[in-house]
Amino acid sequence: MRIALGSDERTTLTDALAEDLRGRGHEVVLVGPPGGADLGWAAVGRRVGELVAGGETDTAVLCCWTGTGASIAANKVAGVRAALCTDAETARGARRWNDANVLAFGLRLTSPTVAAELIDAFLDTQADPDQAGTIAAIEPREP
Repeated sequence: MRIALGSDERTTLTDALAEDLRGRGHEVVLVGPPGGADLGWAAVGRRVGELVAGGETDTAVLCCWTGTGASIAANKVAGVRAALCTDAETARGARRWNDANVLAFGLRLTSPTVAAELIDAFLDTQADPDQAGTIAAIEPREP
């Protein structure tokens, strides 16, 4: 699977995430400081969203200090459903019931162990087809 990993900071956690995802056999596309670019959270969130919505990556993991700003920015891209998650059950539910295609979390409170649990839950869960109508109802519409 091709996975974007975006963050507005390069930290030990982002380095561990990249290593973990590669260790699982995924191709990792780095966005922002982890990839050597000087981008803030808004630009990182938007770029990650564009990669997912455009089909350049299958999914994404997105971080900023709280996870909130980057997830909001990603959600401004049509077709992106970024979910800010703090635990594995929330990540699992975001995939199952919301067909989330971007996993977001904060750098401030997330340990590498919790991050791995979030990624496991997110990648191992499929969207519930019975939720397709609800998902379609939240797609952006013209005003």
